[in-house]
Amino acid sequence: MRLIVKSCNTWPTEIKLHQVSNVLEISFADGNVFQLPSEYLRVYTPSAEALGHAPGHEILQTGKEDVAIKEIKPIGNYAIAPVFSDGHNSGIYTWDLLYMLGAEYQRLWADYLNKLEAAGYKRKESPKN
Repeated sequence: MRLIVKSCNTWPTEIKLHQVSNVLEISFADGNVFQLPSEYLRVYTPSAEALGHAPGHEILQTGKEDVAIKEIKPIGNYAIAPVFSDGHNSGIYTWDLLYMLGAEYQRLWADYLNKLEAAGYKRKESPKN
């Protein structure tokens, strides 16, 4: 699940956490606004837990349907580190990564669902989906 992140040269102008819907809404200076579900952010964490320690060692994240973001920690002026309800807190999401995750949401989410299906994992649908 390696992600190629190109520099977007844009900064967030607003970040909102919608706790009822478990969606992180992020607005960028170029006018783009992305609504990123907590589950999506969790399964595409940039941490070694999902990416592994080398290309080809990625670990498919499963069972994250009900995960929520409990807290968002700022990391300097370049990123955030969400704290997820499943205890995961080591992913650092740069502005470029968040922009790419927003711009590529449809493709990446479909890719994730296809990988789950290929692995034989039946995703639990929650009432909010």
